[in-house]
Amino acid sequence: MKQEFTDIMVIGAGPSGAVAAGYLQQTEHKVLMIEKEKFPRYAIGESLIPRCMDNFEEAGLLDVLQKQDYQKKYGARFLRNDQLVEFDFSNKFGNGWDWTWQVPRDHFDHVLAEEIQRKGTKIYFETVIKSLVRNDKNWRIVIEDKLGQMTEITAKFIIDSSGNGRVLADYLGLNKPPKFQDHSSIFTQIKESNRPEGIQGEQIVFEIIETGVWFWYIPFSNGISSLGFVGRNSWFENFNTKNSEDVFQQMLKTSKNFKGRFHDENFLFDPVMQQNFSRSVEKFYGEGFALTGNSAEFLDPVFSSGVAFATETGLLSAKLAARELSGKLINWEKEYSEYIQKGVDVFSTYVKAWYNGDLQEIFFHHNQNEQFKSQICSVLAGYVWDQKNPFVRNHEKALKGLHDLIVFDKIN
Repeated sequence: MKQEFTDIMVIGAGPSGAVAAGYLQQTEHKVLMIEKEKFPRYAIGESLIPRCMDNFEEAGLLDVLQKQDYQKKYGARFLRNDQLVEFDFSNKFGNGWDWTWQVPRDHFDHVLAEEIQRKGTKIYFETVIKSLVRNDKNWRIVIEDKLGQMTEITAKFIIDSSGNGRVLADYLGLNKPPKFQDHSSIFTQIKESNRPEGIQGEQIVFEIIETGVWFWYIPFSNGISSLGFVGRNSWFENFNTKNSEDVFQQMLKTSKNFKGRFHDENFLFDPVMQQNFSRSVEKFYGEGFALTGNSAEFLDPVFSSGVAFATETGLLSAKLAARELSGKLINWEKEYSEYIQKGVDVFSTYVKAWYNGDLQEIFFHHNQNEQFKSQICSVLAGYVWDQKNPFVRNHEKALKGLHDLIVFDKIN
């Protein structure tokens, strides 16, 4: 059996793994990656938020992404019946990026992986883990490629960025009931033949179908658009045909703003159903390993937080692992777990308020307070660790207080 030795093994070549590897390439530590899929491949999570840009930049990956001519995302639009509210990232509270991208993930992830390889990191594609054991302060991992070739890798540390593959969470029994249950999604893509000019054909849109059910429209610069519905499982049960294309067509009829717009468009693939997508784990780290991105925690797609958490945790885990292997004492609980949890808690508050309708009342209130809106906009941009922002620092209290004011205003 072939032998490989590395300091850090990264599982998964998506954005989280790429950011981890990109940062580690700037250190003295050797890194290699394994990825079960063949790239390019389709992935969900096509709408980024500005916080991602900081992470791509620090990992040395921003330059190659800026050459790709992806659709720039300057904010987000929310629709409810005839009501429209727009969030402009340039009007957010605090510092940080004022824009990001909407990206076809097959192309986006492939560009990142190619850049990682160009800079010298080996990636084993179409490769799975057959066994994984830790002893003598090292991991011994046996992998198998598509040809059946087995390789034993000795690694000092593992960063699990396997996303929904959840390799270490499954191997080590770390999964626990998620924060949000009973929600599912269905999505597909189209090649728009008659896309509107201007912001209507450029900017991401979230349309509220009913409280707890929403539709997304994400246009890419290549003319392809992503469409999807998210909601309670009970809502999905209203569509009883087993044909996913028929189900999606029926769902499109529930949209007041998009009904009929895609009637003549062909789906690029059969709509994919993802049931009970929320994920959570008992812990984010352990001896010689760290979980990142969806491998650790996934809440909900509504605020596009998935890739932001993926890149945030990928970068931070790489920094801490590199320091630990350099002989530094790392308090993983404080520096990693507690840090991640703070961001998860902030987004959780907003996701809960979205699904119970409180946040929608705030968004569509006729008398908008621009200061409050800018502070909420900063959360939507992914700056959920900015303690100067009261809607981060006191997220539950601030959001409830604002909603109570709106209710009071309606009564009076």
